[in-house]
Amino acid sequence: MIKASTRRDKYFLRELHQEIDFFDRKLADLEKYVTFSAPADRKVAEKQLLTKRAPLEKAARELAASGVEYQEKDLPRSFRLANQVPDATEHHPIAIVK
Repeated sequence: MIKASTRRDKYFLRELHQEIDFFDRKLADLEKYVTFSAPADRKVAEKQLLTKRAPLEKAARELAASGVEYQEKDLPRSFRLANQVPDATEHHPIAIVK
């Protein structure tokens, strides 16, 4: 795990984004492929991953808020999904069933 106090530049932010994306993939894998004997075990495993991911997310958001530059393509999947706003100009066809 990367120490947040060591560096505070765009390369460090990119590494933080990569680690957050890694935890996002682990969470998705946990949800989709891993089987548990009890639902409580799944919750514990999920909570452990989220606990490890939380300080990384906090540091990344603080760096971005303080003006450290980043590229949209380097954002973790969870950040991209959270920032997506439906485009009003996009045409979404509606199926009409009679």
